[in-house]
Amino acid sequence: MSDYCQLSGLTKTYPTPRGPAVIVKDFNLNIRKGEFISLIGHSGCGKSTVLSMLAGLSEPSGGGIILAGKELAGPGPDRGVVFQSPCLLPWMTAFENVMLGVDQVFFTASREERAQIATYYLTVVGLGDSLHKRPSELSQGMRQRVGIARAFALKPKMLLLDEPFGMLDSLTRYELQQVLIELWRRNRITALMVTHDVDEALFLSDRIVCMTDGPAAEVGEVIEVDFPRPRERKAVMEHPDYYKLREELIQFLEVRAHRKGTAAPPPPSASASPPAVRRRAPADIEAPMNPA
Repeated sequence: MSDYCQLSGLTKTYPTPRGPAVIVKDFNLNIRKGEFISLIGHSGCGKSTVLSMLAGLSEPSGGGIILAGKELAGPGPDRGVVFQSPCLLPWMTAFENVMLGVDQVFFTASREERAQIATYYLTVVGLGDSLHKRPSELSQGMRQRVGIARAFALKPKMLLLDEPFGMLDSLTRYELQQVLIELWRRNRITALMVTHDVDEALFLSDRIVCMTDGPAAEVGEVIEVDFPRPRERKAVMEHPDYYKLREELIQFLEVRAHRKGTAAPPPPSASASPPAVRRRAPADIEAPMNPA
């Protein structure tokens, strides 16, 4: 399977009175089409900085990003972004918030076709009875469902998620993880998610990219996750490899993440198998499902 998104030598520095502060240094990662990647590491290691550069919201100080054969420069509708807080316009309904993006991306479609897209994705995330409620009438979890629906409704080439469930209680977080993984399974959009939650990363991902501590954070290790898809939480937690992989992630975060310049492998790709990267066969890719 060919690489779909390449992050090559990605570097981000900020000026300070004492000279440039290097946040991320020489970050290399190749992502396969339809793959779900989680980026994990300690707070402040630059996870969100990498995602921000990929989203086009922050310009790289060095290196470059190629998505579907095109070098990225600035934000665009080819990337759907879900933030920790969905940032909905408070005077608009859930339906209108989703339609705002749909109208801009699918401006050649009829009004009825655009409305069908927005309604479809809001219904799939469980808000079919709340289309015309404003954000103030929705719980935090319901507002995040709107954010997820809005991102998928744009039919982007890549989905970017920045700790999308970090502000939610445990029960709501588990519910929305299942919503996300089912919606992703139907559409199979290439996805990169930033998270600090080991269990969340194991449940959702095909691969988990572990970042070393900052400053000058980089790729430390890449762990392959081959639990069968479609996934249910109970089946994943009962898989014989679950706690072994969980312990491996925790060991990295507690020990190996602090070792600078010793763990980072070459950029992982579908055609290479660096010694530091555990590799298993990826799951079969399903055909995308378009909304009716």
